[in-house]
Amino acid sequence: MLSERIQRMMMGTMLMIILYLFNVQELVIASALLAAVIGLVFVWAVFDFCPSLWTLKKIFKEDCKKCEAK
Repeated sequence: MLSERIQRMMMGTMLMIILYLFNVQELVIASALLAAVIGLVFVWAVFDFCPSLWTLKKIFKEDCKKCEAK
């Protein structure tokens, strides 16, 4: 559960950074970051696998069986 919250905060922060980069006319960097975020969301939607969430669960050692029991 902690990993999911952190992942959502990371995504929100990343979108705020992208918005800032668009506002200061750093279009190439902002477009590249936005494409990466969109790509990750599509992977998550199509394959039901979120690479950042998977990594965070490994870092915080959350067991899927323990998460499902709650």
